[in-house]
Amino acid sequence: MRKLLGHILSPLVIIAFFLVLLIFWPIQWACFTLSGYAAHKRSVDILNLFLLRTFYLAGNRVIFINKQNLPVGRPIIFVANHQSLADIPPLIYYLRKYHAKFISKIELTRGIPSISYNLKHGGAANIDRKDPRQSIAEIVKLALRMKENKWSTVIFPEGTRSKDGVVRPFLSAGVATILKKCPEALLVPIAINNSWRMTQYGYYPLSTFERMTWEVLEPIEPDGRSADEVVKEAEERIRKSLESKAQSPKI
Repeated sequence: MRKLLGHILSPLVIIAFFLVLLIFWPIQWACFTLSGYAAHKRSVDILNLFLLRTFYLAGNRVIFINKQNLPVGRPIIFVANHQSLADIPPLIYYLRKYHAKFISKIELTRGIPSISYNLKHGGAANIDRKDPRQSIAEIVKLALRMKENKWSTVIFPEGTRSKDGVVRPFLSAGVATILKKCPEALLVPIAINNSWRMTQYGYYPLSTFERMTWEVLEPIEPDGRSADEVVKEAEERIRKSLESKAQSPKI
């Protein structure tokens, strides 16, 4: 039934999604060109609010849970499992006061309305996966921006999306590079649950009436520990959170 409804509702989501991207492209340009970073960031925050709202056109629900008292004005490394491209708009919008930046493929900086512009001008680290030296240099630059501006970043340590929701082993290289240049950063795990279900049939049709959650978990103080150790702790907390949700009655 969800797949059948997806054939009916997916065109609404896809059209609305790309209309939002097209509308905000010149808005971002105007904000950045005329007023600089602060106005541009505000436009990106609003853009991602509209993007995540397009998911509702297929009956899907975005539930973001943050019961943690996270510091503002301190760099944070948000470590999350990765299930689909739907993960990103809620993270940008609901973490907006922490100025969360992403590590993205350099290919995404070209040809995508709004998204490419933001990746170029919003402070992200755009890496060439075929060039390890360039990738490390970009992440180092991101870490230095975090340190200087008290920004944060979102890292998906699995390295790729999990198409079935099963968490893959976390890699610590990205976190290790950032902590070397920004050792004062706080590590914060985020458990993403069921966003993979929205795209379980691919990007057409989208699944419908899925309950997707993003939950901010208890922060981890690195305290000089190795990146391997703190990333492993973040992975275990995320796995435990997802396992508890799987065992809970569905609402």
